[in-house]
Amino acid sequence: MEIDKHKLYDCVIIGGGLAGLCLAIQLAKNEHSVLLIEKNKYPFHKVCGEYISMESYAFIQSLGVNLDGMNLPKINQLNITSHNGYKISSPLAMGGFGISRYTLDNQLAEIAKKAGILVIESCNATDVKLQNNIYSVETNKGSFKSKLVCGSYGKIEPSFIEVTGEKKKGKYIGVKYHIKTKIAENLIELHNFNDGYCGISKVDNDTVCLCYLTTTKNLNENGNDIKELERNVLMKNPDLKKYFTESKFVFEKPLAISQIGFRKKDTYKNDILLLGDSAGAIAPLCGNGMSIAMRSSKIISGYITLYLQNKLTKSELIKQYDSEWNKNFSLRIKTGYYLQKLFGKRFTTLLALKFLNNFPFLFRKLISLTHGNKF
Repeated sequence: MEIDKHKLYDCVIIGGGLAGLCLAIQLAKNEHSVLLIEKNKYPFHKVCGEYISMESYAFIQSLGVNLDGMNLPKINQLNITSHNGYKISSPLAMGGFGISRYTLDNQLAEIAKKAGILVIESCNATDVKLQNNIYSVETNKGSFKSKLVCGSYGKIEPSFIEVTGEKKKGKYIGVKYHIKTKIAENLIELHNFNDGYCGISKVDNDTVCLCYLTTTKNLNENGNDIKELERNVLMKNPDLKKYFTESKFVFEKPLAISQIGFRKKDTYKNDILLLGDSAGAIAPLCGNGMSIAMRSSKIISGYITLYLQNKLTKSELIKQYDSEWNKNFSLRIKTGYYLQKLFGKRFTTLLALKFLNNFPFLFRKLISLTHGNKF
């Protein structure tokens, strides 16, 4: 589709991850004109745990992704280890499935393009201005006008988003590999180490996702060398040592992201409607940010349609979306935030795991708080 810089779009979406792609497809189904801006070029890998709870399964299929035909691993068992290898296990009542972002995002991008959405890749948004109820979105590929702008750019705000009274740089880093190793198809593992934890589970293409989160301080103390960090810190956990020394690594280099923060954010900022990680300060331990991102796209798409049909005012759209966001995600995100504080600490993690091992019903309850209902 050719770029029309004079067209007034119903909605411009900044960021083509799961939240942005899912929102774009839903808006297109409601016959709205959509422009989606993505800084990368599909397909591409993202730092992500790549476990999606079953709450999102039917929704993803409704968008046109044939998950049933992909023979994906179904995950219904969780193992957690402490630094010294102490392990507890629990079934996952709802469970989930594994799929790489390389596969899923690319399929959604193809569906979006076929739906008539203008997807501009390798494009960076540099500014967003609102004047007389019309937005002007400045990018390295020109300026575009729209009635609404949505931000789904992920955990790190772009330069044009103002951050006041807060530290803009987050104190965490995320690192991901795809590996070839032996692990039960129905299992997701969470291995703790000093100031961090690592998730491991199968995805598509007979590949295993290994993704960990730790502090920038941890990396700095190891000479800003990821390999040194893994040798000196992660491999103190015997389970992680086994994975790092006995697996075949598919990536030549690790995929990493820095300056991750989990502070509370807003659903509307700088005149932009926000969804997914852009809105929610979503910590990995709140279940999976992917399901939250996709559910938020479904919530906001309905309100956007009502607004574009002149059935809601702009202020009503903002207020109702914010209320629905908090209703759906507030408890879930808080649970993840407190689990985040608990895990990755040498003594508190071990004590917590031993306590939960003696009270399995409480363990299952905590897990249920990190998974939502099907939508």
